[in-house]
Amino acid sequence: MSVEFYEKNADTFIAQTVDVDMTGLYQRFCKHLHSGASVLDAGCGSGRDALAFSSMGYDVVAFDASAKMVATASKRSCCPVYKMTFENMELGREFDGIWACASLLHVPRPQLPEILKRLMDILKPTGALYASFKYGDQEREKDGRYFNDMDDAQLERIISFLPMVHLEEIWTTADQRPNRRSEMWLNMILTLRSENKIR
Repeated sequence: MSVEFYEKNADTFIAQTVDVDMTGLYQRFCKHLHSGASVLDAGCGSGRDALAFSSMGYDVVAFDASAKMVATASKRSCCPVYKMTFENMELGREFDGIWACASLLHVPRPQLPEILKRLMDILKPTGALYASFKYGDQEREKDGRYFNDMDDAQLERIISFLPMVHLEEIWTTADQRPNRRSEMWLNMILTLRSENKIR
């Protein structure tokens, strides 16, 4: 359902999001990365963030479920960009950092613990995963897209299914798009618990 929206509205969505200033979020995430770290941009959209991380010197791989987004991200970021979903994700390697900005919010809530587990399984023992959700507690559909909104209580419930995961940071931010300032986002950084760091 959500993929079809992005296929039909790719140009509009890219125009609305490609120039959004994400500097503050990059800084929170990159504190957990070493120089030249490998980063997976999971649900990369236009390639805005893949390009930013690549420009910082990180080794970036990206994927998206929308063929049009993959095409745009490939041109913009000059990084390997694959067409795949969270459900059929096959990358064959581990990453120091996983960036899932406004992408896991389209995963149905019952499937989210398993998808997060799959992502954490390809995170290196000292790595970190960033994810963001629209702030709230509802599952809803808007304009042909499914949204899994998340608040602190919902997040804690999801994390309770993942004993290997440590919630490193959680914070809220306002949407950076000029016409969306009233919308809030829940941001999080997840790491592996210390007992899971030896593999």
